[in-house]
Amino acid sequence: MGRMTPIAVAEKGAAQLLDMKPAEFRELVAQGVLPRPRKVGPFERWDAEELRAVMRGDFVDGFEDVKW
Repeated sequence: MGRMTPIAVAEKGAAQLLDMKPAEFRELVAQGVLPRPRKVGPFERWDAEELRAVMRGDFVDGFEDVKW
């Protein structure tokens, strides 16, 4: 089996996807610039494709006030 692409990532992985330190990532989430995590049982995970969409400028649902 080849390498798997994650569909959900923990905070550290989400920050790594965006080449940020976890503290920088947390701050942008707190500011509402980046989406909040979703609960998967007791875990908080970010949708990896949603983060990619933010970087492409495709993700606007609920983020209309963000100045890109």
